[in-house]
Amino acid sequence: MNKFFIVFLHTYINKLKSKAFIITSVISVALILLVSNMDVIIAKFDKEEVISVIVLDETKQLKPLLEQHLSNTDTHINLISYDDSENKATEEVIEGNYDGLLHLKVSNENLPVATFKAKTVTEASWINDIQRALQQVKIMQATEQLGLDPAEVAKIYEPVPFEKIALEKGAKTEEELDAARGIVYVLLFLIYFAVIFYGTMISTEVATEKSSRVMEILISSVSPVTQMFGKIVGIAALGLTQFTLILSAGYIGMKNRPPKEDGAPSNFIEFISFDELPVITVIYALVFFMLGFLLYATLLAVLGSLVNRVEEANQVVSPVIILMVVGFMIAMSGLGNPTTSFIQVTSFIPFFSPMIMFLRVGMLDVPILEVILSISILIGTTIALAIIGARIYSGGVLMYGNAMSFKNIKKAFQITKK
Repeated sequence: MNKFFIVFLHTYINKLKSKAFIITSVISVALILLVSNMDVIIAKFDKEEVISVIVLDETKQLKPLLEQHLSNTDTHINLISYDDSENKATEEVIEGNYDGLLHLKVSNENLPVATFKAKTVTEASWINDIQRALQQVKIMQATEQLGLDPAEVAKIYEPVPFEKIALEKGAKTEEELDAARGIVYVLLFLIYFAVIFYGTMISTEVATEKSSRVMEILISSVSPVTQMFGKIVGIAALGLTQFTLILSAGYIGMKNRPPKEDGAPSNFIEFISFDELPVITVIYALVFFMLGFLLYATLLAVLGSLVNRVEEANQVVSPVIILMVVGFMIAMSGLGNPTTSFIQVTSFIPFFSPMIMFLRVGMLDVPILEVILSISILIGTTIALAIIGARIYSGGVLMYGNAMSFKNIKKAFQITKK
């Protein structure tokens, strides 16, 4: 056990002190803080920006109405009357003197028709504001022509009251499902990236030690099995450290955002009601995250022991990555409908259950026996893979020469017996 902790601490501390870990952690934290407050930063730069749009109003009546509706938007759009020709106005826009040209006229039904010109139409936010405001003008004029009461028309466009009530005992409400969907979405990405980055790191680490012949020195003092599990736990701890830094930065960045004026959730944390998250959901998240990582990490460590160079390690882990991607895609598809039979069946397959069973327990009221069965299968598979993998690893780290093949697994078993 003492040697296990030596390998664990050596792996963890060396990786923790490496330039790659420090640089990626600093960049990741900076990006998380930037992205979580991107809209606030953009708003600060765009706060004083005023959009200038030339208006050619053939009716002489639409422009004032349009300005009235645009005054209710957050975008500062200045509509400027223009008395010269449309060609001259177009040249002004091309030269950059104005942001756009809006040509207003009426159709045969005496309703607004507009043509908008700009150097590019990629700035869809303020262009859409103009289009929506003009749509309101059209509705208002059409209402007047038909002799309808505006208040009655407003009632027509009001959303239909549609309350969703779950009859099943313990079923989540629509708001709870939206919140659960958010936290499940986050965890799915965490499991996926943990296996992609840290799982492949284990196989690469083993292959690097073999290619540099360091492995021959290590096995003289520490058993291969101790090495394998020491590396797995060490890199798992490294991943938890980096994820803790990143998630903490994201939590702080979102928690400190200013509240919105309309009372809507100002950040993802408020949307998923993180402070009110059930304790059992957090426990399930940790259990499935750790078991899923251990399962894939053990498999990748074994495969890494069967190759001799880092280049071969990158090739041999590809099937495992594909398996992970398949599980991830199934889970993503299940976010919209987690009650399908396909999702239920795949939640018991050990290579998929860390993501898919957590998807179910996070969004549905799954019977505890199904959860226990899924976790038991996952634990049993991980233990079986660890026992078999330990024997393959013990022989694999001593094998040099040929590239990875299925014959190498048989040879690794034979070397272990000796």
